[in-house]
Amino acid sequence: MSGNRNRRYELKDEALNEALESLVAQAASTYGCEDERSAETVRQLMVTALRLLRDGSSLGDLRLMNHAQKELRHAFRVFAPYRHVRKVAVFGSARTATESPDFGSAEAFAERIVHEGWMVITGAGGGIMHAAQGGAGRDASFGVNIRLPFEQLANEVIAGDAKLINFRYFFTRKVTFVKESHAIALFPGGFGTHDEGYEALTLIQTGKSEIIPVVFVDSPGGSYWRDWEAYVRSHLNERDLISEADLSLFKVTDDVDAAIDEILNFYSNYHSSRYLGDRLVIRVRQAPDEAELAALNEEFGDILGKGRIEVGAAIRGEEDEAPGHARVTLHFDRRSVGRLRQMIDRLNVLVPAGSAPAVDASPHEIVESPFSPEAERELEAET
Repeated sequence: MSGNRNRRYELKDEALNEALESLVAQAASTYGCEDERSAETVRQLMVTALRLLRDGSSLGDLRLMNHAQKELRHAFRVFAPYRHVRKVAVFGSARTATESPDFGSAEAFAERIVHEGWMVITGAGGGIMHAAQGGAGRDASFGVNIRLPFEQLANEVIAGDAKLINFRYFFTRKVTFVKESHAIALFPGGFGTHDEGYEALTLIQTGKSEIIPVVFVDSPGGSYWRDWEAYVRSHLNERDLISEADLSLFKVTDDVDAAIDEILNFYSNYHSSRYLGDRLVIRVRQAPDEAELAALNEEFGDILGKGRIEVGAAIRGEEDEAPGHARVTLHFDRRSVGRLRQMIDRLNVLVPAGSAPAVDASPHEIVESPFSPEAERELEAET
């Protein structure tokens, strides 16, 4: 393993480096880890932890990092057995009454999406969260609860379940939502609901998370999200604070069936995507033919940094991901995410709507930083 060790990120004390190398190698052997990249990443994690001692970090800072690492590790472990099943995160007010039309919409939404083979993630509280988990049922539910001094005990559907995770920090909880969700549905709610909605759109718009469907669901005839959308169009879009194409990153509806269709149709052909070097690789069930590919290049040439949109086989480095799927590759400019969403919609037209199996999900990961090699080296360098 020593030949593959990244010498740019290690301790200055060679004796400590050798001890760390030996410890990681022994642990990898003990736990049956044969992936050298995983072992190397763990070694770098340990280097970071030991550097905290060198830095003289305060006990409060050390405790924050320790608790955050424990929370994320536990969350990864809980979700791991279900990583190939698509999941939708449902947000909304914890204060919504059971007799509210919004409660009924959330319950119906969850019941129908689970019927399609999906699972549901909520904050595990009352109101909309309780409604969604009631509709989904215990077996198809995850709860990512936040410990608060008020209002946030786990609801009776998920309480005591192995898929309930209790978080100390909002930021580790948010990472879990982003990492594990293949779609987001927002029902009327307060500050927290708007925070989750804006954060999801920000991460997608800036390319820091994979594009996923985001739906804002009103009760039948309701105007809660319609009014929000009007504000976004008149104050953000018309003042050029977002682009017209960014409006494609979400859908507002008061129809539960339309919300379900928006999510299922997004995965009718599209499977997943990732960056390899400066190329974006989009995995699809059916590749466009020559005429369709020419039309894509004609319509979406404006989002290319260089070259053309192409169709090909799996690329070295992602051969084991989404086997059997075709690849659409492009040198994406990394800015026009709304337009990229529109291109994905075009690709989805190539196959029957909503026909993708929910158990064919790619393990969902936060998009890696598109930093230059120089910036990456700076981040890893000894300081």
